Order: sequence, then structure tokens, then C-alpha cells
Amino acid sequence: MVKRKNAVLKLRAQGARNGIEILTVGAVGLIFIMLFNLLRPDEISIFETFLVSLCLAAIFIGFLKTQEPYYSLVITEQELTYQHKYGCWCIRSANIHHSGIPKVEQQLEQLELNAVGIKLNDTDEFLLQLAPRIAGKLLIEQRHLFMQVVQKHCKNGNCPSEWLIEDNYYTSVNGRSFNGLIAMFANRMRHLRQLTGYDLLLPASVLDRSIWDFSHSLNAWRNNPVVFIESQLESKTPENRR
Repeated sequence: MVKRKNAVLKLRAQGARNGIEILTVGAVGLIFIMLFNLLRPDEISIFETFLVSLCLAAIFIGFLKTQEPYYSLVITEQELTYQHKYGCWCIRSANIHHSGIPKVEQQLEQLELNAVGIKLNDTDEFLLQLAPRIAGKLLIEQRHLFMQVVQKHCKNGNCPSEWLIEDNYYTSVNGRSFNGLIAMFANRMRHLRQLTGYDLLLPASVLDRSIWDFSHSLNAWRNNPVVFIESQLESKTPENRR
């Protein structure tokens, strides 16, 4: 009997695409403007200065895009892996309770974050495989999303101090202790669940589709990983297959 090879679905973030193209256009444009001005005696005009600024900005943005992992998410039948330039984290499909769009309602107003939320069954399992380096980076990168939620709950200015500064010590409901960056990330997860019902955030910038489509896809994968991956691979190009 031939054993079926585990399928792998690789997703590339929309925000990481076209990095080389943007960098190349900016560099070529900058070289052209410099050569053009070297061949004529007139001083550089304001319009040309503006074009130089645009080219430098394109080079900078293109460079940042090329530093991101080619694939931001890798999904197998067993786990979801989020790849970041500072590391990665993994979640088993069995550890995902559900996913959705984090919403906060306060005084007839509703805030919907531009991210997909993930609620875990066991936070300890996730924290034990999380590296301090990526934990610290995500604390900084996703702080603006968390603060949007906090501000909805603190319109009168009376915010609990632990919402604003994460403690570097954490004890889980199972009695397991964490410290340092992992503890700070764990406290952020605890506060996020308290305010939104979710433990983790996947910002829209790391997804290959809309937050609503990805949330639906993630729930479909959790419910039936094999069927979901096979259906997705059928609609993907050969580069996303293994």
C-alpha cells in the first residue's frame, strides 16, 4: 500500500509581493534622473527633486519587501506555521478552537480589527514552542492593534495599568510559570482574550486574501484539514505544491 504524501499549502502575503519589481523601478528611475542631470548644465528642478524622492522611497519599500519571508504561512494537515523574518510560530489544528474577526462593542459603537483572531484550546502548548525573539518583535508590531481595542474600553481614561504595560511574569491556568518576553507575550494574549475573545492575531498584511476569507478558510482547515488543503492546492499554481 502506497502511503499518501502529506500535502503542504504555502501562502504568500499580499504585502510582501512585487518587492524586486518596486526596488528595480526605483533604482532605474534614480539612475536615469542622475544621468539626465549630469548631461545638462541647468540646476535640478523641484519636480526632479520630487521624482528623486519617489525613487528613493520606492527603493526603500522594495528593499523592506524583499526582507520578508517568501511565504508568510505554511499549512499542513497537522499544523499552521506563521513565518516571520525574526522566527516563526506553529499551532496544531487540534489546538485551534476557532478563528474570526476580533470586534469590540462599546456604547453602541463597534470596532473591527484589520486582522484575523485565533482562539486556542491550550495556550501553554503554544507558549512552550514560542521563541523569545519573535515574541518580542510581535509585541511591538501588533501593539497598535491591541491599543485600538484598549482605547475602546478606556474612553474615560481609566485603563488598568496591566493593559498598557505587559508584566514579565506569567502563571498559566495549568500552573505553569513563564518569564521574560514569553511572559509578556502571554499576558498580552490573556488581555486580548479578555477584550476580544481571541488569543492571537494575524494582521491582514501577512495574509494572501481578505481577513474574512482567511478566517473562513482557517475554520474549514481546522474542521477537515485534508479536504481543505487538497481543494486549495487544486486552485493554486505548481509553486505552492510539494
